[in-house]
Amino acid sequence: MSDFESMFSGERVYWRGKPNFKCFILESIFNPMLFVAIFWGILDFFVFKTVFSSMTGREGNMAYFMVLMLIVHLMPVWIYLFGLIGSFLKYKHTEYAVTERGIYVSTGFIARRYDMKPFTDLSHVSIHRGIFDNMLGVGDVISICAHNTMGPYGNTGHNHVQMGINICNIAEYQEVFNLIKKMQTDIYADTMYPNDMRPEGNHGYQTKYYN
Repeated sequence: MSDFESMFSGERVYWRGKPNFKCFILESIFNPMLFVAIFWGILDFFVFKTVFSSMTGREGNMAYFMVLMLIVHLMPVWIYLFGLIGSFLKYKHTEYAVTERGIYVSTGFIARRYDMKPFTDLSHVSIHRGIFDNMLGVGDVISICAHNTMGPYGNTGHNHVQMGINICNIAEYQEVFNLIKKMQTDIYADTMYPNDMRPEGNHGYQTKYYN
């Protein structure tokens, strides 16, 4: 059993899957850093080409120094390429699971990371489909956590909003969205409207969540 599987051991798994490979890699290629890397690479090419063309053969040591400077100055390009190469390993380690308790995500390409969000923490769930999602027939299920904190006199204080946990580039995005929405609604109703001292089922709201 892997570390990821051990996180939801003993829980009923309703869905488990991985992102679409093509969409995952395309989104890794066409990210904002791509345009920075292209601009930076073209700029450095013309600047250092001009410098090298103006140098004579007697300036050999200076040429080595300029090559070193070029390598260092191209750091944004190296960062982009490192991220792109790492995305293949990141895909291998990316996996999602939806259980009776919450959403689990495994990710990372050097260090591994495992996240879990219980349904009780989720306040909003939505579907997002980008350019490549539409092209390849996949989508993202986006969740948000929002909690109200009480003020010093019992009044409602600040509303804290943070990203929940996302399931990206999956073909079953509609089914997973409906599943999470239903689980969230059932658990919310079961929590907000106590049911007959918590019997096996919620007779008032007819939800399907069991303790």
